[in-house]
Amino acid sequence: MSQYSEEIERRRTFAIISHPDAGKTTLTEKLLLFGGAIHVAGAVKSNKIKKTATSDWMEIEKQRGISVATSVMAFDYSDHKINILDTPGHQDFAEDTFRTLTAVDSVIIVIDIAKGVEAQTRKLMEVCRMRKTPVIVFVNKMDRDGKDPFDLLDEIEEELQIKVRPLSWPIDMGQRFRGVYNIFEQKLNLYTPSKQYVTENVEFKDITSPDLETYIDPTQAAKLREDIELIEGVYPEFDVNTYLDGDIAPVFFGSALNNFGVKELLDCFIRIAPSPRPIQAVERVVDPNEDNFTGFIFKIHANMDPNHRSCIAFVKICSGRFERNANYKHVRFGKMMRFSSPTAFMAQKKEVVDEAFAGDIIGLPDTGNFKIGDTLTSGEELHFKGLPSFSPEMFKYIENADPMKAKQLNKGIEQLMDEGVAQLFTNQFNGRKIIGTVGQLQFEVIQYRLLHEYAAQCKWEPISLYKACWIESDNKQALENFKKRKAQYMALDKEGRDVYLADSSYVLMMAQQDFPDIKFHFTSEF
Repeated sequence: MSQYSEEIERRRTFAIISHPDAGKTTLTEKLLLFGGAIHVAGAVKSNKIKKTATSDWMEIEKQRGISVATSVMAFDYSDHKINILDTPGHQDFAEDTFRTLTAVDSVIIVIDIAKGVEAQTRKLMEVCRMRKTPVIVFVNKMDRDGKDPFDLLDEIEEELQIKVRPLSWPIDMGQRFRGVYNIFEQKLNLYTPSKQYVTENVEFKDITSPDLETYIDPTQAAKLREDIELIEGVYPEFDVNTYLDGDIAPVFFGSALNNFGVKELLDCFIRIAPSPRPIQAVERVVDPNEDNFTGFIFKIHANMDPNHRSCIAFVKICSGRFERNANYKHVRFGKMMRFSSPTAFMAQKKEVVDEAFAGDIIGLPDTGNFKIGDTLTSGEELHFKGLPSFSPEMFKYIENADPMKAKQLNKGIEQLMDEGVAQLFTNQFNGRKIIGTVGQLQFEVIQYRLLHEYAAQCKWEPISLYKACWIESDNKQALENFKKRKAQYMALDKEGRDVYLADSSYVLMMAQQDFPDIKFHFTSEF
């Protein structure tokens, strides 16, 4: 056992994912409230404070009311150190979310009772399934009318392809919502709307007892008894190991906005959710309890502070302890580096930390030394894998709108691309720069951020392309022939690798048929 085991056991690092508007940012904020990290609930809604949620801090997020970049927040709660990653729900930023999922040990999925499972949630769940990440489901907005809870559970099982087990159960919903029965702790949690603070809890081991009627009306009591009986009959008993293997998802019901059901979720979460787990590197499996430090960069964020032109590289610590001012090896460069001001996060408030342990996420000021996927170690040659870039679906030429600001534009593009916001391809035929993204909204974000953070103006020009594919081949001659034939459609990505820009699915299919010796890849990780 490592000398740091106790610290590492206390860690819970997880991401909150959902479709936009399911209430993810509100839930994050309520969790921070319990951790004492913020002191006023509804800092989102109250005009006395700022009109924005704690975790949405980029200008464009405040204007649009959506989360664009993943934010990291840490707090302590009942002797556990909790690291939350709040991810963008909007599908145009899915890539940021996919990468974030590589840095967490478990996930909470928020589902809106009225809307049920939405497309984006399905896609994120696939990533969790691929990585065997344990999942807890929080069904939100119980104070509004929505689907029947049993129907919703069936929908979750079917759509997300995971078995579920309710650990709390709602007593009615909408106007008639009276609270939830906490199956996990056998308590009745009564709901009183209009309160900003937590509602009353009643120990209630035996719901067959007539005392139940003193709290909720007889028809609701009868229905609750019936429902619970049905749940015990239909769903297997809750088993923590099945959850940890990613095979079953516990389900909680509540209303994040009214701060209801959130504490129950958190209390159960710290009991059952995994502490940091072993991570597969290319060379070997890295155990969090090893004494030596290892970590990888899963995200780079430019301009966390617009007054300083700095980037921050987010590092997920995989093993051991990280110390300020110690020497660590930057594996890709093969050289040792020291970090004098590593930071921990509370949304955009940063504080310098002297040490951090496996499971924690720290920020390192970056002057262009890091790329997504870089590994830092105490000296060992190690590479963490599994940080893909997906093949973009939308393309535009990016042009400079202000010739005096060419330098700023290039610097801005370079930093935003390092951040993984989008991908840059340089056409080998005419040298023009092409930006590829997963969604339309990213073009707006890039234009906005170039202007506000780098004082550079860009304009977009249309280009009709179908897909970008990375190509490679063992047959050098075939590769040369292909590049000659497709000269106008060949580009280089940021790493200088060959990328073929196909202008239609038919052309791509023909290319794959005509050049059997060439491998076409649709993610950059090969």
